[in-house]
Amino acid sequence: MTKATATMKANGASTDGTAEPSPSQQIDAHIQHLNDWRGETLARVRALILQAVPDVVEAVKWRGVPVWEKAGIICTGETYKSAVKLTFPKGASLDDPSRLFNASLDGNTRRAIDLHEGAALDEQAFKTLIQAAAALNTTKPAKRSKTASARARA
Repeated sequence: MTKATATMKANGASTDGTAEPSPSQQIDAHIQHLNDWRGETLARVRALILQAVPDVVEAVKWRGVPVWEKAGIICTGETYKSAVKLTFPKGASLDDPSRLFNASLDGNTRRAIDLHEGAALDEQAFKTLIQAAAALNTTKPAKRSKTASARARA
């Protein structure tokens, strides 16, 4: 790829001169394409995410997976035949008093919410979880002192 082509792609233009759709437009198209309960569910959780974190950045990664970010990934919105899966890469570090997480519970870092057709979602608890995930991304982990590091190695 030439430098000019790379610059065009970075600025949202394709190599044939037409503008590529923005990530938000790509997510809109994905929701429309689903044209069933999964699209409705993804649209509903997307609206809740945008309410919870108004300055969230939408992206599309990994062959079309919607991703919501703020200083890192908050969650992804994968769609499968029987579920809409919302994966939180740092979910194990989040408090979940409403027990929204119901999938990927065995891992050390990730947690997910699988929404099946007709499933109810506690919208306020979900927005609180989204806000906590965004806040976790914006906080820096405390640096360990050299003394603590030396003790950990011993």
